[in-house]
Amino acid sequence: MPKIIDHDQRRRDIVEVTWKLIVEGGIEAATMREIASRAGFANGALKHYFPGKDAIVRGAYEKSLKSLDERHAIHVAGLRGIEGLERSVRYTLPIAQEDAIAARVLISFWERCAFSTELDQDYDEHLIDWKKGMMQYLREGREDGDIITKTPDEQLTNEIITMNIGATVMRVVSPRLFNPDLLQAQVTDFIARLRRVD
Repeated sequence: MPKIIDHDQRRRDIVEVTWKLIVEGGIEAATMREIASRAGFANGALKHYFPGKDAIVRGAYEKSLKSLDERHAIHVAGLRGIEGLERSVRYTLPIAQEDAIAARVLISFWERCAFSTELDQDYDEHLIDWKKGMMQYLREGREDGDIITKTPDEQLTNEIITMNIGATVMRVVSPRLFNPDLLQAQVTDFIARLRRVD
């Protein structure tokens, strides 16, 4: 009997190995040769499962994003308006240790995005979906009378994204200075601004 190969499982194994390599040593550590070696493949065999390195890095990024999204969904379940927005912002920041680890993969993905139009488009789609969710919370908060700032919602969502991405980078490169308490205080200040007339 010929051996039955679970190709989907092999793809997951390759992504898992890549994720670990990036966490350990950044994108430079995740060479095709090292990925193949760690995953137990002959060099060059990865081509049977992924067309190239960008596709593998995308898989590692999607693994991190899925983990973050699942935890985020639990924390915001049933919430709306300013309460939902505050909880959402807090739980998309890399405050927990596991999120700080996942942030390393996100930074590596962003680096690849700078040189890959295809990956850049993938991330744009993620940002569009993310902004839609925040815009909904902002609309609800204004309907409920909790958000009274005159700052346009589009500008507020851009601030949240910039704050989040900046926090993600700094939690990786300077975790002692940009600690969880500082990040939490930034969110508290941002939410307080929404309750004030500028």
